[in-house]
Amino acid sequence: MMETVMSAVLTTLALGGAAMAQERIVISSDWGEVTADLALNEASSSLYRMLPLTIEMNDHLRQEKTGNLPSPLPAVSRQRGFSKGTLGLWSSDHFVIYYRDGRVPQPGIIVLGKVTGDVSIFDRPGPVSVKIKAAK
Repeated sequence: MMETVMSAVLTTLALGGAAMAQERIVISSDWGEVTADLALNEASSSLYRMLPLTIEMNDHLRQEKTGNLPSPLPAVSRQRGFSKGTLGLWSSDHFVIYYRDGRVPQPGIIVLGKVTGDVSIFDRPGPVSVKIKAAK
């Protein structure tokens, strides 16, 4: 009996996992190109539906590039810590690419995803225009 229940649970989890595929994006600028895997949350799904986007970004505190999205994303749970390569949302329309590890004050950030490439391309002073599109 227990074996049948475990088999049903594993089958359900396997089917649910396939239905919730993780989206991948490409972030490019004159400085280079990286890919990122989006988090599995409603804010990331909303961001994905906005693509393609061009965002004018500025350097902030020599740890991140920040820029405004064309419209707000839904609120989901937040966290204070981030690592190099984290894509985040500070306010409902404030997109962030972190190129260093760190922490932010309350209320924290919404994690939108994680860069899988070399995010150090953004580790330079000054503004940059980034293009974000769905990966093929």
